[in-house]
Amino acid sequence: MPESRERFLVIRLSSIGDIVHTLPAVAALGLAHPQAEIHWAVEERYSEILAGNPYVSRVIKLDTLGWRKTPTAGSTMAEIMQGYEALREYPYDAAIDFQGLMKSAIFARLSHSRKRIGLAWASLREPLAALLYTQRVSPRDCTHIIEINLSLVEQLGAQSSNWEFPLPDQSQDREAVRAELDRLGTRDFIIVNFGGGWKSKRWAPVNYAELIAALAAQAPFDILVTGSTQENEVAQDIIAGANTTRAKWFPSTLLQFIALARRAKLLIGGDTGPLHIAAAVGTPIVVIFNAADPRNTPERNGPFNPSDIILCGSRPAKSEAHSKHLNYLEGVSVESVVKAALQRLGRSHG
Repeated sequence: MPESRERFLVIRLSSIGDIVHTLPAVAALGLAHPQAEIHWAVEERYSEILAGNPYVSRVIKLDTLGWRKTPTAGSTMAEIMQGYEALREYPYDAAIDFQGLMKSAIFARLSHSRKRIGLAWASLREPLAALLYTQRVSPRDCTHIIEINLSLVEQLGAQSSNWEFPLPDQSQDREAVRAELDRLGTRDFIIVNFGGGWKSKRWAPVNYAELIAALAAQAPFDILVTGSTQENEVAQDIIAGANTTRAKWFPSTLLQFIALARRAKLLIGGDTGPLHIAAAVGTPIVVIFNAADPRNTPERNGPFNPSDIILCGSRPAKSEAHSKHLNYLEGVSVESVVKAALQRLGRSHG
């Protein structure tokens, strides 16, 4: 008889920051069960974050975000069936739902899993998801979401006080970053990332322009404005408004951004995926945070290095906190961000 092997199914579909915050728990699970297979169900568009992860032996790529756009199309139904078959291809000793939504709980239920572990009702955005778990966890003495995620794998004997973030580190991405820095004539730099999931999480572009102009006059580094190629127009407006040759546009892929963040002296930006990547690789951070949602406070979701600096904006009404049509985040002055940036640089680099 062949030796049976433990298998665990991790479910964390999205998004970038949330996946990053799940990495330490999965690493702890892998270290506690070194002979086990860990399979991870994730949105296809974010799956490259798991490239080369030494604790993940199989990545199950789903496209639930795309399925919603064409739910009745034949191609969508075929992809759903493929996803269903992938989830049921192997029997699992446990499925751990780090997402806490009905769709992720349903995926856990569809799998061949003897245990389905998730958070208890009070800790879930969609409390009905708890109905589909066999084991519900109420985290105690947990402040940060990384600690909350670790409380889920503690049910499987995994514990860790050393948070590990095995993000991709590929030579082609390092080389692409090096070549672009050479082209720009940049060696030491600060990253300014202006993006965000919705408008109320983003500082106004005009503020970033003023910030860059001030930093260029006071800090001995270039300022790289980062984002995707789709954000080119806003980035160019910010750089034009800054009116300094020290400001440069650096569009990148996700994996190239990881390589870039590893080299940065500082990252300044809002509560978004690149910020959480920077925290994971140890980049010094100043974050401009909208803490309107009680489940998305700086203490729960912000950077975890005590030397990093968090500046909180004024809070919109709860019903408007996630509106895509709100004004930009307010209540944080350019002067306060400049002061925080110089202070954080001083802590790291003197």
